[in-house]
Amino acid sequence: MIIDDVILVLNAILPKPLTRLQELILRQAWEGKTYTTIAQEAYYGPERVRKVAADLWILLSQVLNESINKSNFRKILESRELTLAQQQLIWQTSSQPSLNRKIPLEFPDGPLSLSSRFYISRPPIEELAFTEIMEPGSVLRIKAPQKMGKSSLLLRIIAYANELNYRSVTLDFNQAEESLFIDLNKFLRWFCANVGHALDLESQLENYWDEDIGSKVSCTIYFQNYILERIQEPIVLVLNEVNRIFEYPELAKEFFPMLRVWYEEARKIEIWQKLRLIVAYSTEIYVPLNLNQSPFNIGLPLSLPYLTHEQIKELAECYQLDWAGDSEIQQLMAMVGGHPYLVQLAMYHLVSVSSAAFCNIYTSISQLGLECPLTPKAQLQELLQQAPTNAGIYKNHLRRLLFSLNQYPQLKAAFQQVIKTGDSGKIDSTLAYKLDSMGLITFNGDQLEPSCELYRRYFQEELQ
Repeated sequence: MIIDDVILVLNAILPKPLTRLQELILRQAWEGKTYTTIAQEAYYGPERVRKVAADLWILLSQVLNESINKSNFRKILESRELTLAQQQLIWQTSSQPSLNRKIPLEFPDGPLSLSSRFYISRPPIEELAFTEIMEPGSVLRIKAPQKMGKSSLLLRIIAYANELNYRSVTLDFNQAEESLFIDLNKFLRWFCANVGHALDLESQLENYWDEDIGSKVSCTIYFQNYILERIQEPIVLVLNEVNRIFEYPELAKEFFPMLRVWYEEARKIEIWQKLRLIVAYSTEIYVPLNLNQSPFNIGLPLSLPYLTHEQIKELAECYQLDWAGDSEIQQLMAMVGGHPYLVQLAMYHLVSVSSAAFCNIYTSISQLGLECPLTPKAQLQELLQQAPTNAGIYKNHLRRLLFSLNQYPQLKAAFQQVIKTGDSGKIDSTLAYKLDSMGLITFNGDQLEPSCELYRRYFQEELQ
């Protein structure tokens, strides 16, 4: 057997298909690569790769009724020929349309789990992020509009930090109460209390908070003399949805310079080197800050790009879509570009929504010896035809965006202007940044454009 045969057999006989990481481990182990090398190439932590591999060898040993490990894996299987039963099983599985195969699906609405086969790496993003958090006192800035995969990436960065035995804390500012953002003192106490709670530290705010020296200094002392002093390991502090603070200029002008001070303190005071800060946000900051006080011009900036043609092809393979040529990918990209969420939602629907009906039709037609015309390829055209309408698969997503625009007439008018002319000179920069954070527009030099044809067509009709 060759490694392709091994994987085909396993996918045919196992209750669930191999995950992308399991398949990668098998292929790389077949080539004799170490777990460290596999982890580096797959953008996973070494400990996670070792754990998945250990479980995989146990699974293979049970399936093959023989002791299998990394060192004997290739030697045992390469010497074997495919049995007639195995050949038939592979043929039956591969000859079925993808809708009739066993794919553990997950609806693409939220972060992709660490075990998800549908997470597509966007090199060198992951490697740069993993490397940066190992730097003492580092700051990592991740910017991308909504639904572009920030949360999925953050999950993987945190998992990597945990494998390094770092402590990690995630604060999502969308979870903070509205009243906190108009009172700096309350906000910073909330900030300190939540970080301490996540690190299993008892609150000592009353012992460190001093109104006479101010809330920013009190917050800094609390971190330096209590949190960083008590926790021995490096701390990865993730501040997610920081763009919410942009909406409160007075708070932003106090909070962000404090973060900048912490970054600079790490250059002078060793204890601050324990802190590794990750700031995630949806748009450029539109609050005027002194360049020397802003945390948005320090550290490593990462912007999440759209998926490339090759990455969309890789995702199609994860969904077992038979898109060997470029036609289907080009059609999909013409409508939604490389937007990760929009691309994945289309693929999810192609393999899941009508799978039961499809499989029944396919079985009936196959028994008659006829070719089934109802394939994912045929369905794609219909899906794209309905996409920019309220009858299409994107209707809920589009309606949410439309609701948000209708809540803010100025924002709605600005987007109407983009659709009509794209002239950025006529649109307030704050409104442009908000449209960008919603993922509705892209900046192309001096021009603003709808970020994909789907948005152009839908809102051209709905915003009349």
